[in-house]
Amino acid sequence: MTQKRTWLSLGAVVLVVNALQWVISEAVTAGAWKSPSYRYAYNYISDLGVPDCGVEFQGRTICSPSHDVMNTSFMAQGVLFAIGVLLLARALEGRTRRIVSVLAVAHGVGFVMVGIFHGSPDGASYVLALHLVGALIGIVCANTLVIMAGRLKSLDLPKPYRVFSVTVGVLGLVSELGVGISTSTAGAFERGGVYSWLLWSVVTGVLLLARNLRRPAVVENALV
Repeated sequence: MTQKRTWLSLGAVVLVVNALQWVISEAVTAGAWKSPSYRYAYNYISDLGVPDCGVEFQGRTICSPSHDVMNTSFMAQGVLFAIGVLLLARALEGRTRRIVSVLAVAHGVGFVMVGIFHGSPDGASYVLALHLVGALIGIVCANTLVIMAGRLKSLDLPKPYRVFSVTVGVLGLVSELGVGISTSTAGAFERGGVYSWLLWSVVTGVLLLARNLRRPAVVENALV
């Protein structure tokens, strides 16, 4: 049982660190935009990683001076989220563990693709296609994992957490469907599909760490 808590704690730390690095990298990269300024509700997240300054895409003028920061964050996010989930998956068994592991690795590969292949229309057409495929895989797999986490009791977290997990995962997938509704809100809907698993990562990580730190004290008091 001690070994299980160790793996869960490590996974929790990785998930929280990953969410923080994304939010910080996104804010830094968005802040580097000068003309035009970056708007979270209007601009896609992928705009932050486009290396071509002044390019026009779907009515948006893109110029991201710190694109390398965001592309590095895309790839780091894929790897860290996959590692964090794989560590949590050690608490699972059988088919469920295999499914969770496959989804985690697929998500990681997807976001490494997002960081390597930029969302710019100025490059070869296959580059943008690979970027979109990677993003789709990453977003769908991550939100599916979040929903699955809410249906599992292996993490030994309370029922309100499980309800939260399923709800935020479903909302993440639904939010992605709204990206094409309006160009003025595309960025907001896209973020709904990404921030869902980042929020889940922080909540899951904090709850697991709090529980695992509290348990040794409970055991010690019981022995006294």
